[in-house]
This record gives sequence, structure tokens and C-alpha cells, in this order.
Amino acid sequence: MKRLMIPFLSFLLILSCNSQKDIVIARTPTTPASPSTQQPGYWQQHVDYKMEIDMDVNTYQYKGKQQLVYTNNSPDVLNRVYYHLYFNAFQPGSEMDVRSRTIADPDSRVGDRISKLKSNEIGYIKVNSLKQNGVTIKHETVGTVLEVDLAKPIQPGERVTFDMLFDAQVPVQIRRSGRNNKEGVALSMVQWYPKLAEYDFEGWHADPYIGREFHGVWGDFDVKLNIDVNYVVGGTGYLQNKNATVSGGKKMWHFNAPNVHDFAWAADPDYIHDTMQVPNGPILNFYYKSTLSNEQKESWKKLQPKTVELMQYFSEHIGKYPYKQYSVIQGGDGGMEYAMSTLITGKRSFGSLVGVTAHELAHTWFQFLLATNEAKHEWMDEGFTTYISNHAMDYILNQGKRNPLKNAYTSYIRLAKSGLEQPLTTHADRYQLNSVYGTLAYSKGAVFLAQLGYVIGEENLRETIKKYFSDFAFNHPKPLDIIRTAEKITGLELDWYLIDFAQTTNTIDYGIKSIEESTITLERIGLMPMPIDLTVTYTDGSTEDFYIPLQMMRGEKPTNATIIKDWAWAYPTYTFKTSKAIKSVQIDPQEKMADIDKSNNNNR
Repeated sequence: MKRLMIPFLSFLLILSCNSQKDIVIARTPTTPASPSTQQPGYWQQHVDYKMEIDMDVNTYQYKGKQQLVYTNNSPDVLNRVYYHLYFNAFQPGSEMDVRSRTIADPDSRVGDRISKLKSNEIGYIKVNSLKQNGVTIKHETVGTVLEVDLAKPIQPGERVTFDMLFDAQVPVQIRRSGRNNKEGVALSMVQWYPKLAEYDFEGWHADPYIGREFHGVWGDFDVKLNIDVNYVVGGTGYLQNKNATVSGGKKMWHFNAPNVHDFAWAADPDYIHDTMQVPNGPILNFYYKSTLSNEQKESWKKLQPKTVELMQYFSEHIGKYPYKQYSVIQGGDGGMEYAMSTLITGKRSFGSLVGVTAHELAHTWFQFLLATNEAKHEWMDEGFTTYISNHAMDYILNQGKRNPLKNAYTSYIRLAKSGLEQPLTTHADRYQLNSVYGTLAYSKGAVFLAQLGYVIGEENLRETIKKYFSDFAFNHPKPLDIIRTAEKITGLELDWYLIDFAQTTNTIDYGIKSIEESTITLERIGLMPMPIDLTVTYTDGSTEDFYIPLQMMRGEKPTNATIIKDWAWAYPTYTFKTSKAIKSVQIDPQEKMADIDKSNNNNR
């Protein structure tokens, strides 16, 4: 079976726009991470982290002291809790290692590199002690998850305190996290601490770290980091001690990050640190190595005003950025978003720097403020980010594209016709191929939002995105939430769109069956229903636009076209008459519908 797939991999790898993804904090007023007033009965858990970290930059090992106050806002009694120990993935024989060595198209950044790590190159987090309200409790490390048996169940509404001591080692950089990456950045510290797993109405989300995305509990972070005095540190949060004292050759960096669901940082002795103020917005921080070439450093300088424009674009088109700072940091293995920051590789052309920054900055809204579960709904953050960042790039760089999402449509359609597609309900780790994951999460996810604009109208989509942000920021929205938001904006029934496009592999295919003088017959070939935009050119040279409503929508999008009778999905054909003799017919002239066979969309 693998041999049959391999020839298809090369073009899928090209098609998947799998952009590689990832402070300084006094407590600032932000929208509270509290149950949304738009969701009656909604609840979410809350955490408060206090951590003291002592880093040895010679051995790449660090000791941690963590106090975590956990508030059980659920109606359930909790008998166990779970922590993520992400660094344990970077050990020979881990699930990440074995999966990478057995999947048909491994991520080239991982390959079989984990299997070759030596004992002083692996990553680990070892929990030495754990107490619940002062009582020692049992715990067991199972791969990248810490399973914890509680001394006493946590009751609904109860707050408990967990005190932990742990040792850890930073792995050689393989994926996202690590030390001494290929660009020479000393420390890219992401997924670096024992992180409490999320519990919601679906239960625990203690997923092993195999290679994909993350999910976290909203809360406040207070982090004290002791590191060699010559290191520059940037990342999540607001710096509390700009004039910190030095002791024993180390400086303590004290960060506070209110109302986030993760904490990341990077450190290097050669960082240049630039800042730029967004008018009526946050301070932007830029950390990049002084060892870059002059041309690369110039690109980082030119990136800074463009990042201001991007921040303004996203704040205008989604919702206002609520924090007082954001940092763009050279580090990581491509690009990955984190709270108030991103880690990107820095040896890029100017255009590439703007592109990756646009994508990762957009993730601040689609995942870090609209905190979907990336493991279950990866298309919501990757796809929606691709949608808005492509539009931002088109605007900021004056690209003037007719459809900024054209490549996403092309990628999705090729995959849909390949026979390898899986539904978007697939868990992010359980796609048969990495390339299928990339095309679906990034491209089909982007098409989901772009095509929703075709279904409900572009202005309605813009209003939907803003209301979605207003209603669900600082929460954990689900796929139904974006659709229900669109329904509230438009008054249309849209559940069919979510079901067919995100929960099945049904495809869209409409065609022209026949044209006889002034009579047109269309046919639905694919299983997925859609309303139809149609342009008719008459023999006298004039044109007329028609709109065929989908009956199950129970309404129409705003349009200047001639609205004709509804088309009920179960009827495979649809016939109507025009007022004049017909020269040609074009289905979906703007090509905003993801029709998998456009050859039958016109009679030319």
C-alpha cells in the first residue's frame, strides 16, 4: 500500500502550505478568561503557575520549582490529573521517534534524528516530587504524560495547590524546542515545563506528544528564570525587573503573563533586541542574532514596520490585540506561535520573513485568543490563520491578487481528487500521511472560511469573524461555534456546510448538463450541496448573473444577481429558462466554490 502512495507524496508535499510555526509582563488589564456570556452553561478550568527555573547553559540542564493553583470550574469531581512532559518526546524509542520512522512521508526536520540522540542530547522532564495541598501524591511518567493519582478528589468549584520539583534537559533541536539549532540559537524553550492537561466537557485531553499541536488551560504565569548574565531573553509576558541584580554570574529574569494558556521563551548571548511601537497598540520586540549576514539583518530591520502593519490589519479585521507586547524571535525550526510571541527561523529573505511573521502573528487570534483544541480541530487554527494571513499579505505587500486563497483551493482540490483525503474530524496525529495533514489543515481549513464567504456573502463573513472573536476570545471554541455565529449574523441555516465540508470527504461538483436555446439544465454530480452563482452570456452579447439558492439554507446571501427558484439537494438536476437565447454559461465565475471539476462549469 505504501508503494502506491509514494508517487503522490512529492506533489502533496508541495501543495501543503505547511508553514512552520511560535516580553515583557506588569499585570495588565485584559479581557478576563471567564465563561462567555454568549455560551450559557459554558465553563473552563483555570490555572495559576509560579515557576522558578535555574538554567545551566553549559550542560543544558535546568532545575524547576513549580507551584500550580488549579481551579475546578467544572461540575465534575476530579479523581486524577495529568501533566504534559513534552521534552520526553525527544528520546530514542518515543512515540514521536517511532512514528517518524514508520510513516511513509516523515517530516524532514525529524526523520530518524531522535533515534540517534545520545544521553546528553536527549530531552527529558523528570518529576522528583509532587504534592497536593502539602500532601505527597503518587505519579507515574508514561511517555510524554504524567499520570497523577490525587490524595483527595477535587470537588466542583474547589481550588487546590500542586507543588512540584523537577529536573530537565534541553534536547538538541529536532522539532520546535531545543538547543543550538541550525542557525546557532542557543535555547528555544517551548513546551519546556510540566504543563497541566486541559479538562473540559469532553473530559481530559492528555494527548501524547507525537508531533502535532497543543491545547492548554487558561491562566496566569509568574516565571523567574536564572540564566548566565550574558544571555538575552525574550518570549511570553512582561518583564518585572528591568534592573535585575546579578548573583554568581547569573541574572534573574522575572516575567508575568496574565491570561494566557502557554509560556515560551528563547535565549542567546548574541541577540540583538529592537523594539517598535504600534500606534494605539502594543510594543513589538524583535530578537535576532548579531551573527546574521548584513543582508539578513537588513531584512529584519525592514520586517519591523511591516509587523506593525500586520498587527493593525489583524486588530482591525478580527479584533483588537489585548496585550501590551508581542515578540518576534529568531529560534525554533521554522515558525511556531506562542503566547505574545513567535519563534521563527531568521536566515530568510525579506519576503519570507514577512510571510512567516504574518502567519504566526495571525495565530495570536486563531488559537491563542480563540483557543481551539489544535489536536482535534487543527484546521480551525491553521486554516483560519492561512485565510487571514494570505489576505493580510495581499494587502500589506500590495499584491493585488484576485483570490489570495487560490493556491489553497488548488491544493485541496488535488487532494480531494486523489483518493487520499481524510475528514477534518481526524485527530491531528492520526492522518495517514503528513502531507495529507498539511493540505487539509492549512489548505482545506482556509478554503472552509473563504468558501463560507461565497455561501453567506463577503460582508457577512467579515462580520462573522469579528463576532466570533468578540464572543469566544479567551475561551475554547469548537467548530460549531463559528457556524452558529454565521447563522446568527445571517439568519441562514448552515449546519449542512459544517457537516459536509468538515465532517465528511464529500466533494462539490456541479456541471452544465444541457443548453437548449433559452433553457439551461444543471446537474449536481458531487454529494455536497451548494448554492450556485451563474453567469449567462446571451447571443446579443449581454450578460446576466443568476443566483440559485440552496433550499436547505432557508434563505439567500446578499446579491445583485437575479434570484431564481431554490434547488433542493436530493434533486440531481435543475432546469430554468432565461429571457433570451443563450451563447454561453459559466458556473461560479469568481471561482470561490471548491468545485473539484471545473471542466464542466462552462459550455465554452
